[in-house]
Amino acid sequence: MVKQKKRILTGDRPTGKLHLGHYVGSMKNRVALQDSYDCYFIIADLHTLTTKPEKQYVDQLDENIYNVVLDYLAVGIDPDKSVIFLQSAIPEEYELTLIFGDLVSLPRLSRLPSIKDMARAANINDEIVPFGLIGYPVLQAADILLPRAHLVPVGKDNEAHVEITREIARRFNRLYEKEVFPLPEVMIGEVPTLIGTDGQAKMSKSLGNAILLSDDKKTVEQRVRSMYTDPNRVRADIPGRVDGNPVFIYHDAFNPDVDEVNDLKERYRTGNVGDVEVKRKLSRAINRFLEPIRERRAAFASKPGMVEEILIEGTRRMQAEAEETMGRVYEAMGMSGPRLRKVIQGRAESFRLLGGR
Repeated sequence: MVKQKKRILTGDRPTGKLHLGHYVGSMKNRVALQDSYDCYFIIADLHTLTTKPEKQYVDQLDENIYNVVLDYLAVGIDPDKSVIFLQSAIPEEYELTLIFGDLVSLPRLSRLPSIKDMARAANINDEIVPFGLIGYPVLQAADILLPRAHLVPVGKDNEAHVEITREIARRFNRLYEKEVFPLPEVMIGEVPTLIGTDGQAKMSKSLGNAILLSDDKKTVEQRVRSMYTDPNRVRADIPGRVDGNPVFIYHDAFNPDVDEVNDLKERYRTGNVGDVEVKRKLSRAINRFLEPIRERRAAFASKPGMVEEILIEGTRRMQAEAEETMGRVYEAMGMSGPRLRKVIQGRAESFRLLGGR
């Protein structure tokens, strides 16, 4: 008997092209785990609407979705091994979110600091946070549990959301006396939260402090040159701070030449190297890291219709799993809605075939 693989669910909001923070926070783990897990990667367009529901942002979704899938392929996510699907195209997402909304309290959701952080980043006043944003972790729980995932590779800022998912799964299983859902574990990347180039906040395209996976060589050099370092070090001969210094955080994450990094750190601490050399070597390391990603991205982008076909096939595969899960959910709850819906659909089809209008 073949042992069934455990499952992964994770993904991204299509708000633009992905950056280095996405890679170290989650994508690196996704690529590494493709052979040992059944992987489901969600393009979470519904989550985008929680902070950007205006038409000007909705109009950008198709392009953003395309770019996210290209970034997935460029870093090594293989659609033959992994399911890449579109959140809004799965009707069961809406059904399960509604059911889960009755299993968690508003005060529990309101205590999550990440919700306030997201509202602040979207310039939403605390007094007018929309229902959808407060319920963001509930929709995320539906994302994770619809394919009945066991593991969720995410950045540090989503760890508390996975705990909400575990609470909802535990309550559902207990309430309806059936183990429908596993209790998913969280997996944090080697760099839990990558600070932005400004040294002030985590990397984010909206804050203008990101290095994109698709940035060209010159753009990377410009962004690295402008990076925040030790503000107290006004000359190269002044000893500098390495711990917590964004330039060295990036060296540790993206420069595989450990001897070079250690040499730079030692000379920086003793005032024997300038920021120009440290940043020049960082630019070189990041560009070496990104070069094969840029090449693969360009190759995939040159194939018209490929991204759309990957999404169609991935969403079809996810749809089958979603139907399986909701069958288990309604059976555990003792609800006949899905069975009745199939009967109604069957009769409507029969009526049509008999010439009804």
